[in-house]
Amino acid sequence: MSISPKVREASRARDYGKVIELVRTDARMTQTQLGQACGLSQSAISRLEKRGVRSYATDVLAAVAAHLSIPRSLLGLAESARDGSEHVERRNFLGGAVAIAVAPSLSVFPDPGGEASGQAATLRLGTASYRRLDASTPSRELAEAVRSHLRLVESLAGAAPDDRHRARLAAVRSEAASLLGWLSWDMGDHGSARNRYGLAITAARAAGHPLLAAYQAGSLAQFEADAGNGGQALNLTRRARRLLDERRPAVADAWLTSVEALAHAAAGNEREADRALTTSRSLAQKLEYAERPPWPWVFTFNEAEVAAARVTCGARLGRPGWVLDADTEALTTGHAKQRALLVLDIAAGHLAAGRVEAAFAQATRALETGLQYRSGRIVDRARAVRRAYRTGSPPKVVREIDERLHNVYL
Repeated sequence: MSISPKVREASRARDYGKVIELVRTDARMTQTQLGQACGLSQSAISRLEKRGVRSYATDVLAAVAAHLSIPRSLLGLAESARDGSEHVERRNFLGGAVAIAVAPSLSVFPDPGGEASGQAATLRLGTASYRRLDASTPSRELAEAVRSHLRLVESLAGAAPDDRHRARLAAVRSEAASLLGWLSWDMGDHGSARNRYGLAITAARAAGHPLLAAYQAGSLAQFEADAGNGGQALNLTRRARRLLDERRPAVADAWLTSVEALAHAAAGNEREADRALTTSRSLAQKLEYAERPPWPWVFTFNEAEVAAARVTCGARLGRPGWVLDADTEALTTGHAKQRALLVLDIAAGHLAAGRVEAAFAQATRALETGLQYRSGRIVDRARAVRRAYRTGSPPKVVREIDERLHNVYL
C-alpha cells in the first residue's frame, strides 16, 4: 500500500491512533465496519483513534493492522516472534512499559547483609523468575516447579537456626505461596488457590511484615470477588486495611479501593462499586507524583488499571456502558492471559448491549488464548459468556465457539 507523508509523520510521533484513522479514512471504511472486523465497538475504535501518544494493546494494534493492511512497523509493532507472541518496538518500552495489575511482581526484600539474608535473597530471586515465566508459560507446566520451590523454602525455614532467619524465610514463603495461589486460580482450582493465599497471609504475619500481609489479604480478596463472593471479599479488604497504619503507601489505597469496587460488584452493589472506582481513579491520578512505594507495592498502578477494574465490574453488574467506555484503555494492561479475561468481560458487555456478533467474535479470540495457555479460568469464563446467550437457533459465530468448547478438558 502507498503510505502518505501524514501517516508516516503520525507514526514517527507514535500517535498510532492517528495512523489508524488516516488509513481507515483513506480506505473509505467506517469506524463501525472496522470495529466489526476486529470485534470491537464503534466507540472503542473512536477512542482508539483519539488515544494519541499513549500506550496501546499490541493485540488490538495487530488486529487493526491486519484488517487495514497497515505495515506493522507503522504501528510500533515488530515482526511476530517465532513463538507467535507480539512485541512492541523498544522505543515504545522506553516511553513507558505497561505493568501487570492483578499479578504484580514483588521487589527484592529490603534486608541487611548476612548469611540469612543471602539465602532468602537467592530463594526470592527464584520466585521472581517463576513469576516472570507466568506471562509466557501455561500455569499447569509452571505450578509443579513452584510447588517444589515452595517445599524447599519450607524445608529451609524448618531448619532455620534463629528467629531472624525464620522471619526472612517466612516472607519468601509468603511470596512463593501467593504465586502458587495465583497459578491455581488460573487453572480453575479454587480450593488450592484459597489454601495457598491463606498460607501466604499466615507466612507474611509470621515474617512480621504488615505490608506484605495486607498485600496478600488484598490478593485473596481479589480472588473471592472474581469467584462471586462479594461479602467475603469486602471483609478481606477491611482486614488488609487494618493491617496498615496511617503511613501506608498511596498505591495500597488505590489498589485496595479498586479491589473493593470488584467486591461491591460481586455483591451486586452498583452504587458502591461506582463510588469505589471513582475514588480509585482519583488516587491513581496522584500516584505519578508520589514517592516510590515500599515493598511489596512496587508495581505501577495507574488509570488503565482502574479502567480494567471498571470493565470487570460492568460485566459483573450487566452495565455495558461501563464496559464499552473503558475497553480500549483497559486492554493496555497485563499480559496475554490477563488481557484474554478482560476481552471476555468486554464480550459480556457487547452481549448485554445486544451485539451478539461482536460479543462472540471477542469471546472466541479470548478462548484461543485460553486454549493456548491451557487456562481453566479463561475457558470457564468463556463458557459463562456462552451460557448467558440463550436462543433456539444460534448464529454461526455462536456455533463456532460451541465447537471450540466441545470436549475441552484442561
